[in-house]
Amino acid sequence: MTQAPNNNSTPSTAQSDDKGAPPPSFVKLAMRNMVRKGGQSLFHFGLTAAGFIGFILVVAWLGRPTLPQ
Repeated sequence: MTQAPNNNSTPSTAQSDDKGAPPPSFVKLAMRNMVRKGGQSLFHFGLTAAGFIGFILVVAWLGRPTLPQ
């Protein structure tokens, strides 16, 4: 019974080697999508940057020290 799993795992390993290159990583796929949809990616990056800067400014304004007068 121990030989059956070994025989099943060997062809799957051989198939992955025969295929050639491994599948592209998620980073490569994300970069490819960003190049293909450049305008949308830049728009979303701009929204994210503006939202993050706004969030930092609101937190800084709410946490400002009160100076005695």
